[in-house]
Amino acid sequence: MTALTAARPSIPLAASFALAAALLATAAALPAKAQTADAAFRATTLNLSAFGESKVTPDLATITLGVQTDGPTAAQALSANAAQMTKVVAALKKAGIAERDIQTSTLNVNPQYVYVENKPPRLNGYQASNQVTIQVRDLAKLGQTVDATVNAGATNVGGISFGLQDPQAAEDAARLDAVKALQAKADLYARATGYRIVRLVSLGEGSGYTPAPPMPMYAMAKMERAADSSPVSAGELKVRVDVSATYELVK
Repeated sequence: MTALTAARPSIPLAASFALAAALLATAAALPAKAQTADAAFRATTLNLSAFGESKVTPDLATITLGVQTDGPTAAQALSANAAQMTKVVAALKKAGIAERDIQTSTLNVNPQYVYVENKPPRLNGYQASNQVTIQVRDLAKLGQTVDATVNAGATNVGGISFGLQDPQAAEDAARLDAVKALQAKADLYARATGYRIVRLVSLGEGSGYTPAPPMPMYAMAKMERAADSSPVSAGELKVRVDVSATYELVK
C-alpha cells in the first residue's frame, strides 16, 4: 500500500532570514518601550497652580439705557417710543458717542391689562420699550452723557459696567505675576521635600481678562465729572490670569 505525503511549500532562504530578523527586532523593541514607560513612571513630578493679578484704571464704560412709552394701541405706543428714542440717540451722538458704540438690545410691545377681582382682565392699552447698549470711550464725559440722554427722554438707565478697550498689557502683567508666583511655590515645595527642580515639563494658562462687575471692587479712582453732571466713579479693574505647571524633580 503506497503512503501519500503532502508536499509542504518551501520558503526561500532569504525570506526566512528577513522574517527572523523582523521578529528579533520586534522582541528587542518591546523591552525598550517598557523601559521608557517605566522611567516615566519612576520620575518624580510636581503639579502646581497659581494666579497673577494686575490692577488698572478702566478706560471703557458700558451702559444700558432705554425709553418706555404707553399708548391706546400698539402702533401708537411704538410710534411714540420711536420718536422719543430718536431724540435719545441724537443726544448720544451729540455727546460724542459713535454709531458703532450704540446697539439696540431690546425692543418690545406688550398689552397692558387691568385686573379686578372676580372679573376678566381688561385691556388698558399697550406699552412699548426700547433699550440700547452704549459704550463710552471717554470716561471724562460719562456723567454728561448720561445726563444728556435723560434730558432727551430716556426713562431708565442701568447696568453700567467698566472695562478695557485693549486688555493686552494688563493681561501680560498678570501673566508675569502668575509665573513668578508659580515658580516661588515650586521652589518652596522642592526645598520642603528635599528635592530640586530639574525642568519645567508643561505650562498651561487658564482664564484671562474679564470685565469687572458693576460696582468697583477696589480703591476708587479720581471722580470724573463736570460741575453739573451726574457723579460717576470708574474705580479700578482687576485682571487675573491662572496658570498651572508640571515640574520634574530629583534628589
